[in-house]
Amino acid sequence: MPRSAWIYPALAVLLYAATEIPGLGIGFTRSPAGMVFAVVLLVVLFGTVFAAVHHAEVIAEVIGEPFGTLLLTMSVTIIEVALIATIMLGENGVPTLARDTVFAVVMIVCNGLVGICILVGGLRYREQDFQVTGANVYLSVLVVLATITLILPNYTETTPGPIYSASQLGFVSVVTIVLYGVFLYTQTVRHRDYFIAGADGDDQHHAAGGGMLTISAILLLVSLIGVVMLAKKFSLVVDAGAAAIGAPPAFAGVVVALLILLPEGIAALAAARKNDLQKSINLALGSSLATIGLTVPAVAIATYFLEKRLVLGLETRDSMMLVMTFLVSLATFGTGRTNIMFGMVHLVMFAVFMFLVLVP
Repeated sequence: MPRSAWIYPALAVLLYAATEIPGLGIGFTRSPAGMVFAVVLLVVLFGTVFAAVHHAEVIAEVIGEPFGTLLLTMSVTIIEVALIATIMLGENGVPTLARDTVFAVVMIVCNGLVGICILVGGLRYREQDFQVTGANVYLSVLVVLATITLILPNYTETTPGPIYSASQLGFVSVVTIVLYGVFLYTQTVRHRDYFIAGADGDDQHHAAGGGMLTISAILLLVSLIGVVMLAKKFSLVVDAGAAAIGAPPAFAGVVVALLILLPEGIAALAAARKNDLQKSINLALGSSLATIGLTVPAVAIATYFLEKRLVLGLETRDSMMLVMTFLVSLATFGTGRTNIMFGMVHLVMFAVFMFLVLVP
């Protein structure tokens, strides 16, 4: 086990404890000392996120695919919910943060991550294979979840604006959880072979010592708790950074999305380099589904009980980007084989998304 796998979770807990001690003066302010704290916080937070993913992967090697990918996705989703809820429901509440983060995750995953994985794999192996049936399952669920959470709120009549009424939000949350639950049943029980390379359903389990497995499980829990505890401190840094560069509100959503997707993205890219594009697709599209299927209902519950406003509907420009992404994704994953052209198309769409975030 690398030292960073336990050092960063321990540092996260210690850093949070230090900020809660009265009179110590440790925390974020717009002073030189505060900036040093911000740098330390970001290093510790990123390290803890990577540690959480590492321990999830250790456990995943024992339980095999597709359960391993599912565990990794669930761990990242917990981190995501904590960051979104903390920033959105804080003192300077951002009612659009959940929408911006979910949209950013879909764009980063379906265009940036998918594009770079396909491009790198294509440059190295010319073409790569994957399970068309599994990709179609991912995309069908993703299209429905994204539409009812990010586009449909713009066209309801009970409440004006890009928001759902309380009853509509409750209904959509329940439907979202049910659909995601059925997807998990399909992925892990009913049709596991759709999501395993080679379509033979023969997933590999790697032996690991019981002691190491227990340690990884404990440190995974500590890592997730550490990220959740530091989420509020991180929100202050994001607010200050956005104000310093004059970034639009959507910038915060992109930052949160990049933070939570970085470890998973590295794992997906590594799989593509090993000619395992199926695992890359499982990680990438699975994270998008988990973001919508779990994050939106969780944030909806929090906003309901705290009587906060939750804006979900995308602007027309972003809705068109989402539709274009799904149309291109259907073409990319429709044949079971990819090449560098598909990767470049997705990367161009990702570049357009990032440019429009900074220059709307």
